[in-house]
Amino acid sequence: MKKKDIIDIEIKDLEFPAKGIGFYEDKKVYVKNAVVGQVVRVCIQKVRKDHAEGKLMEVVKPSLVETKSFCSHFGRCGGCARQTLPYEEQLKIKENAVKKLLEEANIKGYEFLGIEKSPEVYEYRNKMEYSFGNEEKGGELNLGMHKKGKFYDVVTVDECKIVDEDFNKILKEILIYCRANEIPLYNNRSHEGYLRHLIVRKAKKTKEIIVNLITSTQMNLNLQELVEKIRKLSLKGHVVGFLHTLNDNLADAVVPDETKVIWGEDYFTEELLGLKFKISAFSFFQTNSLGAEKLYSMVLDFMEDAKDKVVFDLYCGTGTIGQIVAKKAKKVMGIELVEEAVQAANENAIMNNLKNCTFIAGDVFKKIDELKVKPDIIILDPPRVGVHPKALQKIIRYNSPEIVYVSCNPKTLAQNLIDLQEAGYQVKKVKCMDMFPHTPHCEVICLLQRAER
Repeated sequence: MKKKDIIDIEIKDLEFPAKGIGFYEDKKVYVKNAVVGQVVRVCIQKVRKDHAEGKLMEVVKPSLVETKSFCSHFGRCGGCARQTLPYEEQLKIKENAVKKLLEEANIKGYEFLGIEKSPEVYEYRNKMEYSFGNEEKGGELNLGMHKKGKFYDVVTVDECKIVDEDFNKILKEILIYCRANEIPLYNNRSHEGYLRHLIVRKAKKTKEIIVNLITSTQMNLNLQELVEKIRKLSLKGHVVGFLHTLNDNLADAVVPDETKVIWGEDYFTEELLGLKFKISAFSFFQTNSLGAEKLYSMVLDFMEDAKDKVVFDLYCGTGTIGQIVAKKAKKVMGIELVEEAVQAANENAIMNNLKNCTFIAGDVFKKIDELKVKPDIIILDPPRVGVHPKALQKIIRYNSPEIVYVSCNPKTLAQNLIDLQEAGYQVKKVKCMDMFPHTPHCEVICLLQRAER
């Protein structure tokens, strides 16, 4: 087997989050987004001593459990890699993947509580970040998601099933307007042009929507006509703000140099478990609102007795978990790197009349030294990279009796649990929450208690 060989293999196993594993000439071959039971045609891209990596070209034979896709964009759009699997099968795969990761990390002696379903399997996303582009060089302007396996090509996804119909209507209207007015696309190779991204966010409970158009500064376009067209759309929700973000960064990512409010507000409001949260354009907020309610309810259940206890909420974002916990705790101290998120967290605490919450901005590794009180419970909800080893050692030195770890990446969770276990913590409970149906991802919650010495 050598690079650029085309081979057919049967997928025998999975590695989290989405690597199918097959065998060819007694060598393990990894294939992204393949499913156990499929026979796939693969183009070999890397050959190493003990394994090879291949790009999925086509499914020669589907798995016996696969069904027909529910989405017209499937196969071209790079999202929703698992949508041909029945939902119950998706849950089993995620549950087994998490157990396998913990087993490989030698995490033992815990109670595994299974996986919770998402309250909604379709139309669950409250945020979408779309890209402007074209499906082939020189083709018509598209607005949607990157094409499967392609870095530059974009597929219009105006019939997406994991967002509600309001997202699709807004996408269509903006695309029609931009095509009709021949507004130039920003070219990621030459770095010339105007249109870059579109972000749409919608609250499940309040139905409020904000629209954020991201462009370069290479044109000075009057967007009032477009705003009026969006405001006149027949939607289930209601638009409360239209923003214009300027981004001249060379990377194909939304880096806000400046954000202007063209109309309305620069935030929307969502409700979770009886509390209100003001969410600004770039604030982190769970993309599945109803799933987040389930997730945070699990955190409360894992904490059992928080009465008269001090809780640290590290990597707190806009303070959603901390404020929900504050109803049970004596005091909550939150730390978050993004200043905008901390400002929102403190404003949300005031709005919710919570006087026992304090949120501070800064790197957890540095700011944790400034906290003068000692925690009875530490909540960790880090980004996908997990808790940095140096920060984790500082957290361990607090000697908190309990840690509740909320993870969006079971792989980095398992790595952190090894260090926590070696430091004298015992993993007591583990539960999964499916926040992302039709994708390989899920959230995991762990309760750790300091072992009796």
